[in-house]
Amino acid sequence: MARRPAPAIRRGRSSRAGSGRTRLVTLLGLLALIAFGIYASSGETSSNEISSDEITAPIDAPNPDAGSDPIVVGEPGSAVELLDTIKVKGKAPRTGYDREAKFGAAWIDVDGNGCDTRNDILTRDLTQIVFGDDCRVLRGVVDDPYTGESISFVRGEATSSLVQIDHVVALSNAWQTGAQQFSEQTRVAFANDPLNLLAVDGESNSQKGDGDTATWLPSDSSFRCEYVARQISVKAAYQLWVTAAERDAMYRVLTECPGQPALAE
Repeated sequence: MARRPAPAIRRGRSSRAGSGRTRLVTLLGLLALIAFGIYASSGETSSNEISSDEITAPIDAPNPDAGSDPIVVGEPGSAVELLDTIKVKGKAPRTGYDREAKFGAAWIDVDGNGCDTRNDILTRDLTQIVFGDDCRVLRGVVDDPYTGESISFVRGEATSSLVQIDHVVALSNAWQTGAQQFSEQTRVAFANDPLNLLAVDGESNSQKGDGDTATWLPSDSSFRCEYVARQISVKAAYQLWVTAAERDAMYRVLTECPGQPALAE
């Protein structure tokens, strides 16, 4: 029995279809690559914009973690140099403080010259002085260091308080920063030490109270360097300490006058 010839295999159409599918896949791949390139380019632009912002940010912007206290280099004999030697501690309790019981009556003649300390300081700080029969100052004029104004002093019940004698380092402040350990004799000497006393405007003295440099400064800014130097000199002389806030406030003032000398009287 004769066999039928095998049907011819037609490959032309299949080959063309396969070729078409290949082209389609290739085209889709190219489109995907193009889309990815556009997306990547967009991402790079965004990244570059952020980087540009970062570059244009001020390079000297303050660091919030950095200390804000000014650095002051003191010259030999300066108040800054002396401040660096004073201990820094917190205030002791005010318990037990009593002006007269702990520091003696206001005012007494500690140097035996026949005049009490108040009149000694008025004599030192006032001009155009008129004295009584003794060493009492009856009238005069003070160039007030705290306000920068001239104030007429007239002794009298209603007028004497216009000019007061200020303890530059307040007695209460001294009590809380080391004077509790003083002998009675040393506390009385401290309360009458001319280094720690100034004739000043009574109202300013009342406003100051027992404040330190961190809480009060003279309204006349031109006197602040000398005022702080005097406080430092007193505290160093009596080995009193300062609080951290007080020390930082002193440094801030002395930034303007690093050569301000310490005072001896």
